[in-house]
Amino acid sequence: MSLDALRGFDMFWILGADALVHALNRMNEGKDGANASGGFIHFLASQLEHKEWAGFAFYDLIFPLFVFMVGAAMVYSLSRTIEQEGRATAVKRVIRRGLLLVVIGIFYSGGFSNKWPDIRLLGVLQRIGLAYLFGGLLFCYFKPKALADICASLLIGYWGIMTFVPIRDIQLSKDALAPMAKAAGATNNLAFAQTTFANTTVTTSGKFEPGYNVSNHLDFQCLPGKKYDTYWDPEGMLSTIPAIATCLLGAFAGLFLRDPNRCDHRKVIYLISAGIAAAIIGWMWHLQFPVVKKIWTSSFVLVAGGYSAMLLGTFYLIVDVWKYQRWCQPFIWIGMNSITVYLANNIIRFRTLADRFVGGDIKAALNSDVPGMGDMLGAITALALATLFCWYLHRKKIFLRL
Repeated sequence: MSLDALRGFDMFWILGADALVHALNRMNEGKDGANASGGFIHFLASQLEHKEWAGFAFYDLIFPLFVFMVGAAMVYSLSRTIEQEGRATAVKRVIRRGLLLVVIGIFYSGGFSNKWPDIRLLGVLQRIGLAYLFGGLLFCYFKPKALADICASLLIGYWGIMTFVPIRDIQLSKDALAPMAKAAGATNNLAFAQTTFANTTVTTSGKFEPGYNVSNHLDFQCLPGKKYDTYWDPEGMLSTIPAIATCLLGAFAGLFLRDPNRCDHRKVIYLISAGIAAAIIGWMWHLQFPVVKKIWTSSFVLVAGGYSAMLLGTFYLIVDVWKYQRWCQPFIWIGMNSITVYLANNIIRFRTLADRFVGGDIKAALNSDVPGMGDMLGAITALALATLFCWYLHRKKIFLRL
């Protein structure tokens, strides 16, 4: 139950809790826009913004935490399938689910509503699908010790590629290329970037800045279709490698929790301790290989994996060991249909739907009296609609699984 609750807690922030905190922060700032008191609300609001590049905020944990939990849940589902139906059935299920997630991810990003090449092939759901696909196949064929060696090899190998493989000495970013294109009189920045990139012969290595690293350059050269950041994609090809390691870290947590030879309290202690150790190692590695979500650096994997393990240990203690479960029922409703509500939020858009109830003049009037009050009501309504949707599915025992 703790896995479902934590998965729901993760989705809770995507569905509108972030907007609620930002609205509270605007109310805290006052009408003149000056932060009246700072404090916890201001800090929490700052944590609900992605870091522009290097560093880590709570909002940067939401995506890797989900991948981590995919790995943890995979242990239970695939182990049961292997025991009851054999490894071949488990492998088929992994391949089907992984590829289906990739296809759904393309649909989520707009599908084929645009003409080629304005179709995005990689994205959040695609990364989850690929991490599950390769992580699941590895789990089906290798024992835990071998999986640990593979996980370490993925992280060290990715670090080696990013650090030592040479790239052209050009930064593929809008800030760097736009002034150059303007000075050259170019009207098409992308075409200018392609020409400049091809004509650049000087190489460099060990760079980790935006658009100035191996992962981003590989996307620019080899990734077809639309890139989220014009020249490269934050869920690009090469950075999928360490994302598989994130899934494997979750699998290690799942194996540990499933071990019948350890008592529950010891599982909690070891899981939280392992999380602290991983986060410390990740931040130490940050000194050479920065913690960057947009290229999923190896240090980012360890930091995010460490925090994920600590959260899972905490939820496991409260929900499954102490049996305090009533408080987390809404999270469980959401967590048991997490992909469904994620897709529904893309199609229905709960925040847009909420405006039909409390938008327009209602929102404007409340914001004029207390800045942020109307936004807060909209965020609460959106959260309520999303939770009601999940509650209905749960009550009717509708669980849409891939």
